[in-house]
Amino acid sequence: MERFVLLVLGGLCVSRVTADSLSPPVNVTIKAVKANSAVVTWDIPEGDPVIGFAITQQKKDVRMLRFIQEVNTTTRSCALWDLEEETDYIVHVQSISMSGTSPLSEPLRFRTPKEAETQASKSKDEVTMEEVGQTTQLRAGELIIIVVVLIMWAGVIALFCRQYDIIKDNEPNNNKDKAKNSSECSTPEHPTGGLLRSKFPKNNNNNRMPSVNIIEV
Repeated sequence: MERFVLLVLGGLCVSRVTADSLSPPVNVTIKAVKANSAVVTWDIPEGDPVIGFAITQQKKDVRMLRFIQEVNTTTRSCALWDLEEETDYIVHVQSISMSGTSPLSEPLRFRTPKEAETQASKSKDEVTMEEVGQTTQLRAGELIIIVVVLIMWAGVIALFCRQYDIIKDNEPNNNKDKAKNSSECSTPEHPTGGLLRSKFPKNNNNNRMPSVNIIEV
């Protein structure tokens, strides 16, 4: 009972200080109606110096009110929570300025559905905020895996190129060594490395003697 009195008195105190030049909110609508929550949206007439809003929420045929107030904000929506399923509600919106509050908006009436109806009305193609967050996390994980794989491939390619350059740089030196060894073992008569020499000394008397030539390889 104390809560009821405080809420009503608070609403009366705010309503007493009314700004004459401030217009009430327009285009008050209800969105995202569920069994236990809903969202109220509205527009502000152009030129009004609004610094906040006040919302009065009431069950139909019930005197108890819920008063929601927020200042230093430019938002044009408010979430209603702790609603009861299959219940009729009436909502009023007021604008708040430095000089006071505007008159009440036109009453907005809506009814909350059953919890089972809310679950059944959810389409398969409808994506909730939780599902969006999960999808974002999955995409982030996939991107991390792709980046790691690309880095590993880049490292493997860089290592292969480095080894290829080292092998390519060593090939001229090996060719030079082979050519040097081949030239040291070769003669003009036998470029393949054969050595020709006689086993018998020359005859100083100019007598032709049979000679045997032996090739040592």
